[in-house]
Amino acid sequence: MIQEFGAGVRTLIRGFALWRTRPGLMNLGLIPAVISLAIIAAVLLPLILGMNSISAWLTPFAEDWPAPWKGLLRAAVGFVIVAAAIALSTAVFSALTLTIGDPFYQRIWHAVEVDLGNPPPEDGGGFWTALGEGLRLVVLGILTALLVLLVGFIPLVGGILGGVLGVVLSGRLLARELTGRSFDARNLSPADRAALFSGSRARVLGFGVATQLCFLIPGGAVVVMPVAVAASTMLARDMMARTPLAAVPPTPGPV
Repeated sequence: MIQEFGAGVRTLIRGFALWRTRPGLMNLGLIPAVISLAIIAAVLLPLILGMNSISAWLTPFAEDWPAPWKGLLRAAVGFVIVAAAIALSTAVFSALTLTIGDPFYQRIWHAVEVDLGNPPPEDGGGFWTALGEGLRLVVLGILTALLVLLVGFIPLVGGILGGVLGVVLSGRLLARELTGRSFDARNLSPADRAALFSGSRARVLGFGVATQLCFLIPGGAVVVMPVAVAASTMLARDMMARTPLAAVPPTPGPV
């Protein structure tokens, strides 16, 4: 399992090679990411800056608690809220970026498919497909954020568990969303996709967690988004090579 998780991380690293081989194409992928990041930052930054007031409003019962307990409680509450907000903002950022930048990411996806050989005869969906999948990602992001909030309020360990859970679940959502373009182009059924994910759970998780952690680096989401699109295409091909489906021709690629 650890080896497979590491293989997922290395898949993301492979995506960075496109900055060297196709820099112009990858630069196009920065445009929608910058737009989306500006929108998300306009909402997220006021929340973070006002966290002290929000934590105090949510914990009026602790107003008379002695130091350091009041401060520790409110810091923990603030951390949990920020972790949930980041989990949700990641889903919204990805959905917004993929929808706005669909033409750009379509070109990145197609370039990787051609480079790997035996590309699918159809494209990876269009604007309306991206919009529908984006809305689904936002809904799942909201559910993830709520779960992170609930777990975060577990006494003593909730803050740490909530943060880790947020990264893991957000990464898993990212991986499933980003690989969808390759599967849409091959008209894979939900059952086929479930079989592919079942056969590569740890690899998918490694890719998703690595991508999510890169998104948490200031400015990382902008640079990594086109990389993640390219790498997710490689991941989808790896998954299909590892778990051949009767309706899909065998796809060559590294395993």
